[in-house]
Amino acid sequence: MTRSVRCAAWLAVLAALQAAPLPAQEIRFNVIPYRLDNGLKVLALEDHSVPALSYYTFFRVGSRNEHSGRTGISHLFEHMMFNGTKKFGPGVFDRMLESKGGVSNAFTTNDITVYYESFPSETLDMVVELEADRMAGLAVTEESLASERDVVKEERRLRTDNDVEGSLWELLEGTAYLAHPYQWPVVGWMQDLDAITVKDCEEYFRVHYAPNNATVILVGDFKPDRAIGWISKAYGSIPAQPGAPPPVRNEPEQKGERRALLKRATQLPAVAFAYHVPAASSEDLFALDLLQIVLGEGESSRLVRRLVYEKELATRVEVENIWRIDPALFVVYAEAKPGVAPEALEAALSAEIDLAGRQEVGASELQKAKNVRTTSQVKALKTNAGKAEQLGLFETYFGSHTRLFTILKSYDAVTAPGVMNAAARHLRPDNRTVVTVVPEESGGEARP
Repeated sequence: MTRSVRCAAWLAVLAALQAAPLPAQEIRFNVIPYRLDNGLKVLALEDHSVPALSYYTFFRVGSRNEHSGRTGISHLFEHMMFNGTKKFGPGVFDRMLESKGGVSNAFTTNDITVYYESFPSETLDMVVELEADRMAGLAVTEESLASERDVVKEERRLRTDNDVEGSLWELLEGTAYLAHPYQWPVVGWMQDLDAITVKDCEEYFRVHYAPNNATVILVGDFKPDRAIGWISKAYGSIPAQPGAPPPVRNEPEQKGERRALLKRATQLPAVAFAYHVPAASSEDLFALDLLQIVLGEGESSRLVRRLVYEKELATRVEVENIWRIDPALFVVYAEAKPGVAPEALEAALSAEIDLAGRQEVGASELQKAKNVRTTSQVKALKTNAGKAEQLGLFETYFGSHTRLFTILKSYDAVTAPGVMNAAARHLRPDNRTVVTVVPEESGGEARP
């Protein structure tokens, strides 16, 4: 038996095992919602399984809220928020938390900036005080701005300027979007980072880090009445602010394929497709999420099976249906095997994607996708931190955390014709941006 035949047989067995139906169930958590007079929203989920809890603060601000000339300021703030206040100096936040056995971190996306801590239960009152203090009075100085600007610029060099996939992603989004702020990178452009001033930071903080632009989520071992009392006392005096200016949302409909070529010092060519798709709140989300799994998640998925194992054109294939507040992208990425021309890889990718819009997925394929989605959602809810993050994400993208409770039934309701119709509607060549990466010789000329 040849290697390719053995792989095909193994994949067939794996697909069959994954295709057994899992029952769709509602997710039920006793979340207590609370809103302070200044607009701060609190979601509290009591769980005494372990003597610990997680505390997440979601700010509804990301690169989507920036403007040209000041890109990267949202991500810059993610770093500056750990640089101290008038009450607690630089580094004190982390030292106090870590002295109690806790950990903290943060992340910024196109749509949100999130700060989170996990710690022993008895530390909750301290964490509430620390988080409320930096919302009320972050210290923005020339020194802290210069220090964190250098850190962010180095991060950009590492993850984008000197990284092939980072450069590809930046070019892909910059080509796919013409008007929407999603066109620029979350980390920002280098010149824009240099241009950000203390005054810019103070105004951005005032508007976007206001309590009426935030949601606090706590999950774990605490008494809700006591916790909400602490939060009300710590945050209650922070004033609400007028709403931030709405982001630019007038992205024109794409009516023809767009292309870009990226020459980099890399060994292997690669191809990426980006298709415009609706916002996460659209009903098309569920079919597109399942299509992502059918096409590219796991060894038995279509693109991996066909392009990596059968045709041996690619070393790796990745597919992502991106969740965003505004219309987003469905992205397909493939890295060519040595000796394979990018044109051959692109043609094979395009043929498989076109087929998804003309032919219904098989019953076993669809059931496998539903099982994978169900399993991944349940796994994401195993920990306090996972529950808190998921509640915050659903509050952000669907307008209510309660949408999490019925999400599995929404996936279970997707039909094979629904997946095919979503593919036909959105994964069209004239709705596609293509970026090709080709190896570049040290002298700057691409290899033939």
